[in-house]
Amino acid sequence: MITGKFPALRLRRNRKTDWSRRLIEENNLTPNDFILPIFLIDGKNKKQSIKSMPGVYRYTIDKLNNIVDRAIKKGIPMIALFPYTEKRKKNDLGTEALNENNLVCRALQRIKNKYKNEIGIMCDVALDPYTLHGHDGLLQNKYVLNDETIKILLDQSLLQAQMGCDVLAPSDMMDGRIGEIRKYLDKHNFKMTQILSYAVKYASSFYGPFRDAVGSKNLLKGNKKNYQMDYRNSDEALREVALDIKEGADMVMVKPGLPYLDIIKKVKENFKIPVMAYQVSGEYSLLEYGIKNDLTDRNIILENLISFKRAGANAIVSYYADRLDQIIK
Repeated sequence: MITGKFPALRLRRNRKTDWSRRLIEENNLTPNDFILPIFLIDGKNKKQSIKSMPGVYRYTIDKLNNIVDRAIKKGIPMIALFPYTEKRKKNDLGTEALNENNLVCRALQRIKNKYKNEIGIMCDVALDPYTLHGHDGLLQNKYVLNDETIKILLDQSLLQAQMGCDVLAPSDMMDGRIGEIRKYLDKHNFKMTQILSYAVKYASSFYGPFRDAVGSKNLLKGNKKNYQMDYRNSDEALREVALDIKEGADMVMVKPGLPYLDIIKKVKENFKIPVMAYQVSGEYSLLEYGIKNDLTDRNIILENLISFKRAGANAIVSYYADRLDQIIK
């Protein structure tokens, strides 16, 4: 509560100079606040552009050293791996997710063998990069099956942990999967493998460019509204988080980010758990196309990212993560 009044109280005094503004700033960004997403593609010596995401690329595994080296040098604590799976390797059951030679598994082994624990690795637990119908689980009569999907996610989680994944991130939104995955990991002696639950993942229109990046956009049959959250709801988000914490989640994700700052704030204030925000592909592309067409300047990126911190996010998954130093300059 403010005590005193004008003219004795002049709030602009603290904003008069740059040094004073820096002295009293409440939120700031450092490399520690970021997770860098990396898209993977089969082949050798490829850096493939993604039309819907300017400035973001798919990389073959032999190209990863340069990306990871740069991330470590910049002080980024964790990377997140996302595969572009060729259509010939997809089927209705998403069995490529359980292939120990799939893109994610090979990338995990390569990175862990070279870098050990210099940087953390996060992997999504979900079937959408591997299914012909583009859904995160098993599809029957246009409905994604819950319990049957979890059985596959258990094996996917264990496989990724065995290959060296540090943080498993179930992004599927099946009910009860966090508890089942936690028990399954503990049973197989992966008690210290962390779980970052996509506890609050909305059925959003902001995911289009990402689906393009992983090759599921044109395959998706219908929508994901029968398992991802309704964007009109917020109380439901708190129930989702509460359940996942009870089931063993170490951290939670709110996705998308910017349209859901109110949710980030509610989750942080109610649960005091580490909260991650995902500045998703649609948010990124809107910013990039706006900047490209001179509708704004790059300061808007910093303003967007700070809003996540102000709302209470501990860290942000962002395609700008490895360009933070340039943005701040």
